[in-house]
Amino acid sequence: MASLLSYPIELDAQAIEEVLPHRGEILCVRRITVLDFNHYVGHVIWARDLPILQGHFPGMPMVPGALLIEAVAQVAGAGMLVGDVLARSMRGSHVGVLAGVRKCSFKRPVQCDEWVRIEVRSRQMSATAAAISAQLQIGAEEVAGIEILLVNTPRTVLIDTLPAAPRGAEMG
Repeated sequence: MASLLSYPIELDAQAIEEVLPHRGEILCVRRITVLDFNHYVGHVIWARDLPILQGHFPGMPMVPGALLIEAVAQVAGAGMLVGDVLARSMRGSHVGVLAGVRKCSFKRPVQCDEWVRIEVRSRQMSATAAAISAQLQIGAEEVAGIEILLVNTPRTVLIDTLPAAPRGAEMG
């Protein structure tokens, strides 16, 4: 299946926005290189002035581990939607969601304004699920190892199971 695409595939911020539903501060991935159908490298950064980070260890601007996990999911999701033929076939009808965190180890804090390189490998578990393993680095230093499970869920199932959005809220 992978032979139908030509690698590497480069994604800038605009191309990432075209494949991921994320918007605003939660979208942290700035660029991705899809090296193969199951191998992606992303670069992320969190600005020091992000409101969500202001209360997280005031005076010591550290990126929460939950945002590192989210960044791995974003790199994997965008990489799969662009570089994996099976995932590409589900674009529009399915939404990739974080279904589980299998393992995390944080070796050192990530500070705001530090570029983090995330190298991701995906392994298809079923037609709709993939196991993701990632190594996060700043320069040559490993800062975290993260393993997650992503599941492509039919968009209609998500819409039917989510509570109604409050009046005036937009759903993207």
